[in-house]
Amino acid sequence: MTQTLTQSIQVQVTPGGALSGTCRVPGDKSISHRALILGALADGESVVRGLLDAGDTRATRRVMQALGVTIEPDDSGALVIQGRGLAGLHPPKAPLDCGHAGTAIRLLAGVLTGQSFASVLDGSAQLRRRPMRRVVDPLRQMGAQIADTDGRAPLRITGALLRGIAYRMPVASAQVKSALLLAGLRASGPTAVIEPGPARDHTERMLRAMGADVEIADACCVTLIPPERLRPLDLRVPGDFSSAAFVLVAALLAGSGEVTIEGVGVNPTRTGLLDILASMGADIRLTNERDVAGEPVADLVACRAALRGTLIEGDRVVRTIDEFPALMIAALQAEGVTEVRGAAELRVKETDRIAVMAAELRKLGAAIDERPDGFVIAGPQRLTGAVVDGHDDHRVAMALALAGLLADGPTTITDARCIEDSFPGFVETLHALGARIEEVAGE
Repeated sequence: MTQTLTQSIQVQVTPGGALSGTCRVPGDKSISHRALILGALADGESVVRGLLDAGDTRATRRVMQALGVTIEPDDSGALVIQGRGLAGLHPPKAPLDCGHAGTAIRLLAGVLTGQSFASVLDGSAQLRRRPMRRVVDPLRQMGAQIADTDGRAPLRITGALLRGIAYRMPVASAQVKSALLLAGLRASGPTAVIEPGPARDHTERMLRAMGADVEIADACCVTLIPPERLRPLDLRVPGDFSSAAFVLVAALLAGSGEVTIEGVGVNPTRTGLLDILASMGADIRLTNERDVAGEPVADLVACRAALRGTLIEGDRVVRTIDEFPALMIAALQAEGVTEVRGAAELRVKETDRIAVMAAELRKLGAAIDERPDGFVIAGPQRLTGAVVDGHDDHRVAMALALAGLLADGPTTITDARCIEDSFPGFVETLHALGARIEEVAGE
């Protein structure tokens, strides 16, 4: 099924498959990005096992290599990163291409502002549409010299002496927080980030594991004291909860028995979907819970369940922001009304996920009431197979595949190569569990 990156990829789904069995999902994308970046800034050799090998993380790996970092697999398949230290990156010979990876460009902006050379961060046409001022503005308060392009990429960075600041984020964002903490590694004085609500804390956990002094007060203020050096990593990346979310929803809606997903990261800043699905009546259990290099990990066991609608707002939105495309499919099959409020962030992801998901699901016969900061879905709804467009957005394409499992008649998702950005093997994983799904070359 492997195709070259220049080929168009379609995913074809036929209803009727019943899911059961055991699977794994690829390594966590957020942790993989951070391991590549922080491993490069460490003093010495880091070893990372289970790192996600997908489009977005390949882009980060290429950028770090362009900055002079040697990154190679060893005989066991682990990735070995030869860290160059906090000030040891090399000037790049060309603009740094982040591809589609919004995490990469925002975190790297924090890293590069404190280096001694100039650089340009750029990416795909899709990445160039994403807002960057939320990161650029607070970095400028630290003394960074960054020129953006109408608030977007390319970002032209001139290395500067940075100072630590206390920054109160208007909206919870792990990418903004992480960019500031990474810039703070090279700043004079502490850098503090005050959060209005919970956001992913992978950066803080990894920095602590590398010996940095990271203090957390009242669960909302993160302070970094600039370290002299970072210790190398020895890390196994857990399975990505955001990828597991699609398998979970498929199991709840189309399962014929237990579906077990092994070794998934269940960091509480990431698992809002579990809370939401539980409130909707889902049958999901966490087993074999353990701690892996500071990150909580568990096996997830799900069974088919009758779901009911629910209201989603507040902190649960932030902790579920990447899983809403999958959740929309669950809402379509739930009894009653599901309403989401306070999720305007969905409109500035890889696509406007509210508008795009609503438009494509309507092609399948769905009725969705869009709101500026969310949506309302009354269910259950009957879907009819059709040709839909993945819009070069990996989570949109995977969510549409889930919808296809439930529709009357076959569904074809075009522009679906993007699934490889975060979940290589998605089609094969669902097929092995019993779904009638396949990947084919487009016309």
